[in-house]
Amino acid sequence: MKIAIVCYPTFGGSGVVATELGIALSKRGHEIHFVTYKQPVRLEYLTHNIHYHEVIVPEYPLFHYQPYELALSSKLVTVIKKHQIDVLHVHYAIPHAYAGYMTQQMLKEEGVSVPMLTTLHGTDITLVGSHSFYKPAVNFSINKSNAVTSVSHSLKKDTLAIFSIENEIEVIPNFIDFSKVKESFQDCKRYLMAAPDERIVIHISNLRPVKRIQDVIQIFYRIQKNVKSKLIIIGDGPDREMASKVAHELGIRDKIIFLGKSNEIERILCFSDLFLLPSEKESFGLAALEAMAYKVPVISSDTGGLPEVNKDGVSGFLCEVGAVDEMAEKAIYILESDDRLEKFKKQAKKIALDFDIHQILPKYERLYKKIMLQVTQHNRQ
Repeated sequence: MKIAIVCYPTFGGSGVVATELGIALSKRGHEIHFVTYKQPVRLEYLTHNIHYHEVIVPEYPLFHYQPYELALSSKLVTVIKKHQIDVLHVHYAIPHAYAGYMTQQMLKEEGVSVPMLTTLHGTDITLVGSHSFYKPAVNFSINKSNAVTSVSHSLKKDTLAIFSIENEIEVIPNFIDFSKVKESFQDCKRYLMAAPDERIVIHISNLRPVKRIQDVIQIFYRIQKNVKSKLIIIGDGPDREMASKVAHELGIRDKIIFLGKSNEIERILCFSDLFLLPSEKESFGLAALEAMAYKVPVISSDTGGLPEVNKDGVSGFLCEVGAVDEMAEKAIYILESDDRLEKFKKQAKKIALDFDIHQILPKYERLYKKIMLQVTQHNRQ
């Protein structure tokens, strides 16, 4: 199949998932065309069946905000016609599904039909999409898609509650490409982060308020009083300064390492002992799944899609949002015993294997073929 993929090309979960999906599909012989405003961060190479098409938005003084949706739709029309694309897969409802629908309408005028699959990732529904200003457009775009998927049952439930959806929504979870997961690194420099007798606790996010970074600091404050440990925070965002301030006030700033944005997350996960994710809301919890893939158990809130990823008492523990004392207690329970920690590490990896990309790919391929057949049958009528 020839598949055009539209996504945000950034470090966000939806962009990472879309890019990894495209790469994996290309390895199965499909021709993949990424269409976005810059090359996705995880797209490190282009081959004979992986292509990138840049969306350029000309700047006109007439527009206060440049019309990206128009530029994207026009680029998609060109790419689909030139490369005879079989299916269009858009990640994120706004603005991609809306632009995809406009693309379909323009192509119909020229006698070209291409089905569109829309994958919902989270904030496109729960944050942006639910805003009264965007809600009608999001509702319209979802209902006009030939097929719709969400990354968790929780997100599907939220979508049905917020919008008037006529389409069926199929849950296809996010995934991990285990062919890229290394058990160890020869240049794994754990000693640079912590002493041999210290546990390493880690948090990875964009440090927005929804991630509850202050809770991360408070949980670690309680952990380090009972278990000798260091905290590594990867990522950058609006709450970084606040987190550092809280750490200073608690007298533990010297036990916390802020690494900012990093391209070596896997090397750090390989020697980490526990992952903290006390988020207010998570539509899936891709960061938690990536940690589990590297045998790092997870202490998380029980919100959104997290219970579908982190199995309570198996890969880690689930607690109510804001339950700092309980999260710390569960973390200490795992970290204070070498045998117990090793047990949770193995169990985390085992649960993560259920999300191996090779189990997820056939679900997308089946859906692509289904909507392609539907369009073909419709054209024959």
